[in-house]
Amino acid sequence: MERRRVVITGIGVVTPVGSGNGKFWNALMEGKGGVDLISRFDTSEFKTKIGAEIRDFDPKDFGIAPKSAKRMDLFTQYGVAAASLAIEDAQLQLGEYNDNVGTMIGTGIGGLMTLEKEKKKLVESRNPSRVSPFLIPMMMPNAVNANVSIMHKLTGTSPCIANACATGLYALIYATKDIVLGDFDVVIAGGSEAILTEIAASSFANMKALSRRNDDPKKACRPFDKDRDGFVIGEGGGVLVLESLEHALARNAKIYAEIVGYATNTDAYHITAPDPNARMVKKAICDSMGMAGLEPKDVDYINAHGTSTPLNDKSEATAISEVFGDYKVPISSTKSMIGHLIGAAGAVEAVACALAIKNQIIPPTINYETPDPAMDVNVISEPTHADLNVVMNNSFGFGGHNAVMVLKKYDG
Repeated sequence: MERRRVVITGIGVVTPVGSGNGKFWNALMEGKGGVDLISRFDTSEFKTKIGAEIRDFDPKDFGIAPKSAKRMDLFTQYGVAAASLAIEDAQLQLGEYNDNVGTMIGTGIGGLMTLEKEKKKLVESRNPSRVSPFLIPMMMPNAVNANVSIMHKLTGTSPCIANACATGLYALIYATKDIVLGDFDVVIAGGSEAILTEIAASSFANMKALSRRNDDPKKACRPFDKDRDGFVIGEGGGVLVLESLEHALARNAKIYAEIVGYATNTDAYHITAPDPNARMVKKAICDSMGMAGLEPKDVDYINAHGTSTPLNDKSEATAISEVFGDYKVPISSTKSMIGHLIGAAGAVEAVACALAIKNQIIPPTINYETPDPAMDVNVISEPTHADLNVVMNNSFGFGGHNAVMVLKKYDG
C-alpha cells in the first residue's frame, strides 16, 4: 500500500511571549524574552526565582466557560486553548460527531498544580472532605485529550503521550503514523504543560538543572552559550492539525508544511542525563533523514532542543556536528525566549518550524553571546532570511527519549 502523505494545516500556540500564531511569531522575530521573576508563589527561600510565566491568559478568550475552567488544571486550559486556535486556523468543518478525527495531545507531568493545591488543603485542614472531587479528572494526563474531544465532538483515537520533554514531538510523530496507516484522516496533536509550582521548582533546582541567574532573568536562558547554567521552566501549549494530503486537498485547505521524516528511540543510558556520545540522537537524526530520502546537505535549518543546560546542549551539539560534518547547518533554540515548556516544548517548536517555512525566516537564539569552544555548531542569533525547504525539529526528554521530525515546504 502506498504511504499516505501527511501535512500540517492548522497551528495554535499559547506561550509566555504570546498566544496565537501572529503574536507568537512576531515575538520570536523581535527576540522577545518571556523569562522573568516568578510571581505565582513566594520564591524568597528558593534557589531559582525565575520562570517563563504566561501572564495574560484568560480562558474565556478561547471558548472555555468559567464553570468549565474551574474544573480544569491550567495545563488543560492551555491545551484546550491551543487546540481551539489550531482547529480555527485549519478551518476544519466539524459535524455533530467526527469519527475520522482523533486527538493526541500529551503532557510531560500533567495536573501538578492542582495536585499540589489539594494536597496542601488536606494537610492544613486534616479533613479529607475538603479535597476537591474534581482532583482526579483535573490532574490526569489525558485531561486535555478528553476535554478537546468533548468540546469539538472528536470521536476518533485519543491516546495520551507522556515522554517527558519529548512528549509534544512524540505526539506529532505518532499522530502522523496513524494518518499514514490510514486509520484516521485528521489528528489534532501536540502537547501542553503548566508546572510552575513550588514543588517542581524545588525539585528541578535541587537536581541543579535550573538557571540561577536570578539577578538577570532576561539573560537566563542562553542555549549553546559558554556561560549557560541551566534551563528555565516555562509553560503553555502547542497543537497542530495534521491531515492526510488527500483529505487536505479535497477541502482546499492551506498547507504550512509536509511531514516527510521522523524517528524516535531511547538512549538507555541514564534517567536524567543525556548520553555524552549522543549515539541514539545521531541515529534519530540520520533515520529521520533516511525516511525522507534526504542527505545532511539538504537540511536548511534545525530547531534544536537547546535547553541551555551544560550537558544537554553539549550532547546535542556533538550529534549535529558529527552527522553534518563540514556542512555547518544553521540551528537555533526558541527556548531562549519562551523557556522550556516540558511536555509542550516539541509541539510549540514544531509550530515555530512551520511558521519558519511559511515566512522563510530562521528564528533566533537570543542571549547567545559567547560561543562555547567545545561545541562546533552554527548558532543563529538574529532573525535570518533563508531559503527554507527542509527544516528539522529535535526534541529529547528525561529517560533518554529522543524524537526528530523533518518538515518540508509543500510543493505539490
